[in-house]
Amino acid sequence: MCGIVGAVSKRNIVSILVQGLQRLEYRGYDSCGVAVHAASLGSATGGLQRARSTARVSELIEQVAADKVEGGTGIAHTRWATHGAPAVHNAHPHFSHGPAKTQKESEGRVALVHNGIIENHDELRATLQAKGYVFVSQTDTEVIAHLVDSLYAGDLLKAMQAALPQLHGAYALAVFHKDEPHRVVGARAGSPLILGVGQSHEENFLASDAMALAGVTNQIVYLEEGDVVDLQLGKYAVYDRSTKAVTREVKTVNAHSGAAELGPYRHYMQKEIFEQPRAIADTLEGVEGITSELFGKNAEQTFKNIDRVLILACGTSYYSGCVAQYWIEAIAKIPCHVEIASEYRYRESVADPRTLVVTITQSGETADTLAALRHAQSLGLKHTLTICNVATSAMVRECALAYVTRAGAEIGVASTKAFTTQLAALFLLTLALAKVKGHLTSAEESSHIKAMRHLPAALQAVLALEPQLIAWAQEFATKENALFLGRGTHYPIALEGALKLKEITYIHAEAYAAGELKHGPLALVTSAMPVVTVAPNDALLEKLKSNMQEVRARGGELFVLADADTRIENSEGVHVIRMPEHYGVLSPILHVVPLQLLAYHTACARGTDVDKPRNLAKSVTVE
Repeated sequence: MCGIVGAVSKRNIVSILVQGLQRLEYRGYDSCGVAVHAASLGSATGGLQRARSTARVSELIEQVAADKVEGGTGIAHTRWATHGAPAVHNAHPHFSHGPAKTQKESEGRVALVHNGIIENHDELRATLQAKGYVFVSQTDTEVIAHLVDSLYAGDLLKAMQAALPQLHGAYALAVFHKDEPHRVVGARAGSPLILGVGQSHEENFLASDAMALAGVTNQIVYLEEGDVVDLQLGKYAVYDRSTKAVTREVKTVNAHSGAAELGPYRHYMQKEIFEQPRAIADTLEGVEGITSELFGKNAEQTFKNIDRVLILACGTSYYSGCVAQYWIEAIAKIPCHVEIASEYRYRESVADPRTLVVTITQSGETADTLAALRHAQSLGLKHTLTICNVATSAMVRECALAYVTRAGAEIGVASTKAFTTQLAALFLLTLALAKVKGHLTSAEESSHIKAMRHLPAALQAVLALEPQLIAWAQEFATKENALFLGRGTHYPIALEGALKLKEITYIHAEAYAAGELKHGPLALVTSAMPVVTVAPNDALLEKLKSNMQEVRARGGELFVLADADTRIENSEGVHVIRMPEHYGVLSPILHVVPLQLLAYHTACARGTDVDKPRNLAKSVTVE
């Protein structure tokens, strides 16, 4: 969710820190900051320097230049508020300046940044206040800074190792101390943190995402749960939860920042919507036939040993799982259940060891989904598979099987290409399960492969509808409420369309299975309530037409995405955009794209911050 960058070097690393924050802006944030050790470049004097802002990182860069913030040891952070409002005094890095109440805050001894949530911060705060520590923020993070300071006795690593067992919750941490100008200590539990091994200047780095270090180093160590890392000039050491020194593999990771270039597009979201044909093609690259090995070398035996599927996901990924439920039960003939990850782990459930647990996550670091996976594993569910966009993520490492989508970096907070590539991967999974279970003939396999290869071209044709959707957006921009309707596999697409609209336009939007209209939602329908209807030419079309008539009879205005052969025509109160062709079972992948474009252009018309909508973050690494 938040972004961390840290470094120990013989050169001034402020530009590296703030540029790293810029590469992590896509995650979402409402404040940012940087702190350095002023004496780390060889000066005989100097304490800790800090700059913080509730504006964008670009303004933080101007601030550090104006204040002449320089140092070879430092940490930086983008914060998405959990504890305490988005304000400068709550922004990271946090300082601890000892228990002496007369001491100025600027005379910091410990500087610390934190991703995650500390659940027992109230108890720790009370203990530290009793020792004389003064708190200047409402954050749970300041508690950690004071705790480390209270345990410091000349060795920052030992202070951190003593502090961690007292923290209940999730964290990725980076900290340095005034008395050790060439040292940064990091730790992780429940939130991602990586080590970047420097190749010059005797330097080493920390970050929450390899992208933050693009162009700085491609030698990456993915820290494991409970690890503590000690960064010094020209060396580093990693310790596990028991404080034992361990060796972690160094991997070459080319986290190119070029994906962050906007090119001819107004916003990243628009760029990413139009990248979907390529993203689908890349995700399906090399798929010549349906084999279990697409998901891992032991996948076929695993698929033979399962009788049901449990899908765990959040947000947009949850909706892709809902589409997959229809596919898996209809094509593979396997019972499938989809759970919101944050709910699954907190309810009592009946675990069947012959269940395939499928997690879906764009980042592979989604806290709720990781926790749900671990909960499932604790119940004895050992058959695990993830659909994920990041090959080096915690989710891929923790699942036995994986299919890595190739959507590329997704910068806009509102997910688009990650969703459609997830659907493509889930359809492949459906076919692989069907084949193992004997429910996929050679002719059906060939037909499905042909249809999937046609997806990029089909998506290009759908993107050509953009001018018509811009016209719809002009009408939606004046509304404050909207309904979305769908049936069958297109009901989750209606849910996703409503989510996109509310995420970036701030218009209240709800989605329903169209048959549910008469069970309550119809009471909301008036001429002021636009009703978006996803209308493919499938077995439920005539039922859907009846639901549309229910809307018109109450004066509701319909905006219909219809297949060409549905015989739904433009008329008073009925606005129709025709899809270029009927896409059969893959129709959900195509029908969602106009809904993405509608949300995007409505947001543009309303003047909202499309790529960084208020209160939201891209990568949700806290519960």
